[in-house]
Amino acid sequence: MTIDRRSFLIGASLLSLTAACASPGGSSGSLKIGASLPLTGPAADVADPGHKGYQVWQSQINARGGLLGRKVEFVILDDGFDQNTVVSNYNRLISQDRVDLLIGTFSSFLNLPASTVADRNRMLYIEPSGGAAEIFSRGHTRLFFSQPGTTDTAHRPFAGYVEGLSRRPATAAYLHQDDPSTDVPVRNLRKTFEGLGIRTVYGQKYPPDTKNFDAIANAIRQSGPALLVHGALEVDGAAVVQALQRVGFTPEILYQTRAPSSVNTYPKAVGEPNTEAIFTAGSWHPAAKYPGNAEFVTGYREQFGQEPSEDAANSYTAAQVLQAGVEAVGRLDQDAIAAWLHANTVQTIVGPLKWDRRGVPDGSLLLMQWQAGKLEVVAPASAATAASVIASKPSWAT
Repeated sequence: MTIDRRSFLIGASLLSLTAACASPGGSSGSLKIGASLPLTGPAADVADPGHKGYQVWQSQINARGGLLGRKVEFVILDDGFDQNTVVSNYNRLISQDRVDLLIGTFSSFLNLPASTVADRNRMLYIEPSGGAAEIFSRGHTRLFFSQPGTTDTAHRPFAGYVEGLSRRPATAAYLHQDDPSTDVPVRNLRKTFEGLGIRTVYGQKYPPDTKNFDAIANAIRQSGPALLVHGALEVDGAAVVQALQRVGFTPEILYQTRAPSSVNTYPKAVGEPNTEAIFTAGSWHPAAKYPGNAEFVTGYREQFGQEPSEDAANSYTAAQVLQAGVEAVGRLDQDAIAAWLHANTVQTIVGPLKWDRRGVPDGSLLLMQWQAGKLEVVAPASAATAASVIASKPSWAT
C-alpha cells in the first residue's frame, strides 16, 4: 500500500520520562524503553492517553522494584505523525539513546515503518495499535500486536449483530478516513452487508486532514441510508456526527470505528445525549474482570484525574506483554523473549493473549454501544455489561 502523508513533518522533541525514584547509580542503572509517539500533529489525541497508559504501567512496575531489578525509564520521542520522523526516531533510540527495549507507537501508518526499523535491528517490537494486515505479512518474528483483534477481524462483532437481526436495514452508506486501519474494516462490512442483501446507497473516502464534513453529511442525508458505517479514527468521528446534526439527518443505525471509545472526549464533542445507541468495536472495557484491570483503572484515575480510554488501556497492555516476556526469560535477550511470547499465553487487561507466527493475536474485539451516557459491552453475552441492545438510534438532541 502506498501511503502519501508527508505534510505533517515536525521535528522530534525529546520527552524523557525518568522514574521519580531513581535506582542506585542514577539513570545509568535504569532499564530504558524507547518509543516514538505522535504527541503533536493529527493523531495527538490518540497518543496522549496512550502515553499516559505507559506512564501508569511505569509507576506501578517501579513501585514493585522495577523490571529485572532495575527501575524503568521511558525515552519518548515525538514524531508529529510523520513516517520519516518515526523512522529517524526509532533509529536514534537504538543507536544514540541505546535503549534496552522498544515498544510500539499508535496507528498502522506509523507502526508499519517503525516495526521495520526494529526488525532490521533484531529487536522486539510490541505495538499497542496498528492492526493492518500489511504489518504482519513481512515475515517479522519479533513483532506482536497487543489487542485481541486486528483490522482483518475488527468487522466481525458488528457484522454478526446485523446478520442476526430479524429485520435488517434495507440500505447502507459507507464513509471512512483514508487510513489502513479504517479501509479494511469498512470494506469487510460493506462486502458482508451487500452479501446479506443490504443495498449500498453511498460510499466515500476522505483525506486525514479533512475538517469540514457538511458536504458529505448532505450527500448522506440525500441518499437516506438506514445504516451508516463510518471508519473514523478520533476527531473525525465527532466531526461527522456534528455535521449530521447540522443537516438534520439521523440514521436508524450508526456504527463508527475507534472514535466512540474515547470516553473523555467523544461525549463532550457530540453532546452526551447524542451518543445514545451509537455502536463501536473495542478491545477493552473498564469493568472487565481480567487480572490487573481494576488496578489499571484505579491507577490511571489517581495519576491523571480522569477515566482511562481504550488507547490508554492498549498501551498498558503492550507494556504488560513486554513485562511478561522479560520476566519469564529473566534477561534482555530479544530473540529469547520473542520465542517465549510465541509459545505462551499472556494474561492482560484485555484478556488472555496468544499469537501466531506473524504476531497476530488469536481473539476478537467486543461490540459496544453507548447507552445512557456510558459505553457498554453488548456482545459477546459472556462479557456484556448491558442487559440489551438499543435497536434504533434516537433523533439528535437539539
